[in-house]
Amino acid sequence: MNHGGQLTTEQQLETVQQQLVEAQRMASLGELVSTTTHEFNNVLMTILNYAKLGLRHRDEPTRDKALTKILAAAQRAEKITNSVLGLARNRKQEFAPNLADILSESLVLLEREMQKYRIAVRCEFAEVPMVRAIGNQIQQVLLNLMTNARQAMPNGGELVLRLTHDKASNSVDLTVRDSGAGIPREQLTKIFDRFYSTKDGPDETGKGGAGVGLSTCKDIVDAHQGKFRVESTVGKGTAFTVRLPVFKQQAIATAVPIATLGVPVQSAR
Repeated sequence: MNHGGQLTTEQQLETVQQQLVEAQRMASLGELVSTTTHEFNNVLMTILNYAKLGLRHRDEPTRDKALTKILAAAQRAEKITNSVLGLARNRKQEFAPNLADILSESLVLLEREMQKYRIAVRCEFAEVPMVRAIGNQIQQVLLNLMTNARQAMPNGGELVLRLTHDKASNSVDLTVRDSGAGIPREQLTKIFDRFYSTKDGPDETGKGGAGVGLSTCKDIVDAHQGKFRVESTVGKGTAFTVRLPVFKQQAIATAVPIATLGVPVQSAR
């Protein structure tokens, strides 16, 4: 009961949780800025070098080559910018995102990391209907799962991203599978517990170790009325599958509360 305008214990816990979620969301954006800074530098250097080349040489073939390279680099920069802005902005009115687009945007943000750690990415996207979800929150879940997968393969490996439509349950399955070390059976029941982590601390990229990533991912998926499934074999890899309900117009009103949720881009394993 609320006496004299004081918050109840439940209200205080809810307030603290909302503040933690917002802090996690801002941390994820900060990590993405760090992740993409080097990529932007590479893009800018490409543009500058080919612009100088085009100015030095007046023959048409050289200038055409320079302009082509500049255009490609500028388009790459545009993709990175759009991906970061898509994660940063609050898409409260976007209840039927295109999951293939969100997967592609997420890959743009983590492409440099995947290349650095020699991770081959394979996409298996079937034709799927729109899901009832808020786009930037699902992207945050994806970035977390993809970062977990990358960290599970420190010596390289394969990352498989799969989209399938389960007509029987009228839902869409989004699977992130790695060929890494796998998770021991005794740890599988704990990986969604808040503050539980199989890692000693952040890796060299500054990600992982806090034990809040997967727990908040599950909060987001639960709020979307979706389901989380994990399958893992030690020595062979792990697959996380997020099942989301297919979009229905009348479901919009029930989707509003999930707009307050977020998740950091870090490993919980």
